[in-house]
Amino acid sequence: MPDPTYPLFPIFAFCGFIVALIPLPWHFQAWNAGTCIYMLWASLASLIQFVDSIIWHDSLQNVAPIWCDISTKFIIGAGVGIPAASLCINRRLYNIASVRAVTVTRQERRRAIYIDIAISVGLPIVVMALHYIVQGHRFNILEEVGCLPEIFNTPPAYPLVFMWPVLLGCISFVYASLTLRAFWRRRIQFQELLSSTTSLSVNRYFRLMLLSCLEMALTIPISSYSIYVNTAGLTLSPWISWADTHFNFSHVEMIPAVIWRSSHSYLISVEMSRWLYPCCAFIFFALFGFADEARRNYKLAFWAVAKCLGFRRPSRKSDQGPYFQYVIHRCTLSYLSLSDPCD
Repeated sequence: MPDPTYPLFPIFAFCGFIVALIPLPWHFQAWNAGTCIYMLWASLASLIQFVDSIIWHDSLQNVAPIWCDISTKFIIGAGVGIPAASLCINRRLYNIASVRAVTVTRQERRRAIYIDIAISVGLPIVVMALHYIVQGHRFNILEEVGCLPEIFNTPPAYPLVFMWPVLLGCISFVYASLTLRAFWRRRIQFQELLSSTTSLSVNRYFRLMLLSCLEMALTIPISSYSIYVNTAGLTLSPWISWADTHFNFSHVEMIPAVIWRSSHSYLISVEMSRWLYPCCAFIFFALFGFADEARRNYKLAFWAVAKCLGFRRPSRKSDQGPYFQYVIHRCTLSYLSLSDPCD
């Protein structure tokens, strides 16, 4: 059965892998752990979807079992890691909005980064390990899609695996609500703070608020619907024992496209799960890939390549502004990015 999304999906997934990494350098320099980890989860998950869609196009053979072992565990982690990274972002936005964002010492900055890493990397790793408890067999292979993780539909699967995106989404919802409330209550103070800066600062705050609104509108509904479509029509089996759950664990379920596409709910579940990661990558790029700092980096990269080809950048008077304007601009960016101020 031909895949109606081929070759659109592989192209889309590969582009998601690329665009999610584009804003990474300047966010990394700004010590934004949450945004960097969000980009890495979304980008690598998109890469996995791209590889799977190429290898298993018109194929149902278990040609890469080790790849499937690794990629299916990573997909479990990404399903938790992206909401966890979003929580870190919203938590940081709330600190900015409540005028508690500037960390005074390097030790406090490191502590904030360690907390973000523990939430957005440590928690997904824990869930990846917990997934083994309810992993009925090694993995599944779907024709036209690739490797998918197996989750035995039993009561322990819900607190161990299924609940985490929804729970993280609820916490993010609270932080996003508090962020918008703090922005609204302190809008005059923000206007005074940003009045001496360029439009970059205003635009950056607008993007942060938009990110909070998207977090409130999308995370919980998508996570809840994902649980529903993944378990619709399946019998909730009782947990009997470890041996019963892992009986014949090395088995690999291989499902032809004509079979899994015949179930409407399963079709929605599969397509939503694989399109979600590239969409996350493009949403992040749409918010942060066209900011002023991004355009400056694009311009620097363009002229670096042009210089190698023998072209020179034309000098402009407007580029020779006073040094103190540059310092003010860098300090503003450092404050908004929680970087080392005015290094």
